[in-house]
Amino acid sequence: MTNGGPADRTRSREQLELAIGGMTCAACANRVEKRLNRMDGVTATVNYATEKARVVFDDAPVAVEELIAQVEKAGYTAAPPPTPEETAPANGEDGGESADPTRALRDRVIISAVLSVPVIAMAMIPALQFTHWQWASLTLAAPVLVWGALPFHVAAWKNLRLGTATMDTLVSLGVTAAFAWSLYALFLGTAGEPGMTHPFEFTIARGDGSANIYLEVAAGVTTFILLGRYFEARSKRRAGAALRALLELGAKEVTVLRGGAERRIPVADLTRDDLFVVRPGEKVATDGVVEEGTSAVDMSMLTGESVPVEVSPGSAVVGATVNAGGRLVVRATRVGSDTQLAQMARLVEEAQSGKAEVQRLADRVSGVFVPIVIVLAVITLGFWIGATGSTATAFTAAVAVLIIACPCALGLATPTALLVGTGRGAQLGILIKGPEVLETTRGIDTIVLDKTGTVTTGRMALTDVFTADGQDEQEVLRLAGALENASEHPIAQAIARGAAARTGELGRVEDFANIEGLGVQGVVDGHAVLVGRSSLLAEWSQDLPADLERAKADAEAEGRTAVAVGWDGRARAVLVVADAVKPTSAQAIGQFRELGLTPILLTGDNEAVARSVAARVGVDEVVAEVLPQDKVDVVRRLQAEGRTVAMVGDGVNDAAALAQADLGLAMGTGTDVAIEASDLTLVRGDLRAAADAIRLSRRTLGTIKGNLFWAFAYNTAALPLAAAGLLNPMIAGAAMAFSSVFVISNSLRLRGFKPLAGNDDAAPRTAAERREAAPAA
Repeated sequence: MTNGGPADRTRSREQLELAIGGMTCAACANRVEKRLNRMDGVTATVNYATEKARVVFDDAPVAVEELIAQVEKAGYTAAPPPTPEETAPANGEDGGESADPTRALRDRVIISAVLSVPVIAMAMIPALQFTHWQWASLTLAAPVLVWGALPFHVAAWKNLRLGTATMDTLVSLGVTAAFAWSLYALFLGTAGEPGMTHPFEFTIARGDGSANIYLEVAAGVTTFILLGRYFEARSKRRAGAALRALLELGAKEVTVLRGGAERRIPVADLTRDDLFVVRPGEKVATDGVVEEGTSAVDMSMLTGESVPVEVSPGSAVVGATVNAGGRLVVRATRVGSDTQLAQMARLVEEAQSGKAEVQRLADRVSGVFVPIVIVLAVITLGFWIGATGSTATAFTAAVAVLIIACPCALGLATPTALLVGTGRGAQLGILIKGPEVLETTRGIDTIVLDKTGTVTTGRMALTDVFTADGQDEQEVLRLAGALENASEHPIAQAIARGAAARTGELGRVEDFANIEGLGVQGVVDGHAVLVGRSSLLAEWSQDLPADLERAKADAEAEGRTAVAVGWDGRARAVLVVADAVKPTSAQAIGQFRELGLTPILLTGDNEAVARSVAARVGVDEVVAEVLPQDKVDVVRRLQAEGRTVAMVGDGVNDAAALAQADLGLAMGTGTDVAIEASDLTLVRGDLRAAADAIRLSRRTLGTIKGNLFWAFAYNTAALPLAAAGLLNPMIAGAAMAFSSVFVISNSLRLRGFKPLAGNDDAAPRTAAERREAAPAA
């Protein structure tokens, strides 16, 4: 991404980004994209979700003003996107509710709903039609039809100038026609007379319409479609959340060594070749090389693997990783936008921007439907003027065509299905972020699985204990566990946890000492104990016997960590530590296959470990020893082969691949970055929930498409009645109510969605977990 001020009017780089404003649907994004691509030497992609255009120059860069001018000719705004520093709230500022860009739309929805409900109730229930009720309806409905529907009117005007039509055009046309005719009926017709009612009858008869008002139709349509836009805006807002979460991972302050003294400064002030201190438990401030000290560094942010990496002078370390051991002095080699963390942020952004947005079905149909309706209204007007000579009768029929073409059910079709589907998903531990997520689920044929934290637990655990002849396993665990419990090393803690779980108690430690890079030693219950590498024991003439050496070699061949234990002059055991496979992973893989998906294991771990895990869970295809960029490349390669790819992961290193995949699923037990970059979140981190998530997404998408079909079908069927001048207010109201009830009832069927047999325990078990899950939906 490139940004610049007024002086930087052209870009020397091969690509840039523009923030696009004023888009209301996927058709708008396509319109801007086509306009930019008409320029010589320009290839552009516009993402409706992120509201950004990525422009690539084939030859020399084009002036920014020329690009902005082309976007403005299409009826939209454009500007270089703000930098993270520009968008971040200042100290003390409210970055929460007041910074929510959807707040204005939410307020518009709430106010419109409060005003519309009594209007609809009075029109549909004759008992509520008191004297002058029609004027009360006008008073309540007018703000909704003018202010509430303003976004649709503005978009329709833009479409008119460009000679195109979208759902906004349809909504604006129908609302305007209903409002205009209601004003005519109230002020010039008989609808404004005291005691006027909408009779509860379904007789089909032709009339001049001067006693009919359609305020409830227009207000209801406006409110329901605004509600749908609010749900869409909420999901769009999450598009940039992955980048914000990723940038939050970095350290905020760092201790630098200057003039022989330690000083605490902001990370932004760190420069290349500065020496900085990283104490145990602190984050590494930026990419660098270790100058002093030895330690174990948790690199899972980069590699996704739970085994910490031993570092010593000369070792490279990466910013945002965590120092799990001793004090380190590091020389900064890359700072700011050059760090691996910044590069990962760019990967996520590029993957999100590269997602092809599937154009909304409603907009595609509207592009054809609106011109047909307008032509039909004009024909109806001309026919009835010629046939009857009555302008009032002709206008009644023509306006009825325009009114019936704007279905209330259309506004309910997507939000009701999404609301019920996401609500049911939350109960099952599945969080669906928005309707655009559902578009790709039907075509998914390949599912790529991260290993650590997804197929496995992501936490080191004691898996095996091999003892020398005549040695008691409980004694080994009691002594070794006690000594390891005094160490901060992640592998030591895994042994201590496993030993405590198996023995119930650990011994007492004295004279504990950490031998950097080798292991630990100390006195436990009177025994001089050594735990660590076999080379540490060898220094004390405690060589491993042949059977223990064999066990150690076998474990390491499978990529597991083997730790030797000895005391009182003799090697006693080998403890094996590994990232354990989740007990439900194999079952989940089987369910993926039943859904027609091909599973692929993708990991940064070594080939031996990956193959071992894959064999245990039933995955045939393995891609191992890959970095974050490689994971993105693997997903892109599969997509280039014509596959539609789902990706399941949990780590920071998975974020870019999750964003690149056609469908990203994140484990709720993973990092915020992975969750934000994904399309679906599995609250409990049970891989079996992924199969149910795909099934629920497909079912919800099918319901939305069914709702949209029937919303248009009802109105298409009613158009001939309207053109024939036979549509009275009761029939119009009944048609609106019936189509809406049908759409809502169809959506409510999603409440009966059930997980696959045996998957019930993959959902949140407690009410507290469900409450925690529900708001995120």
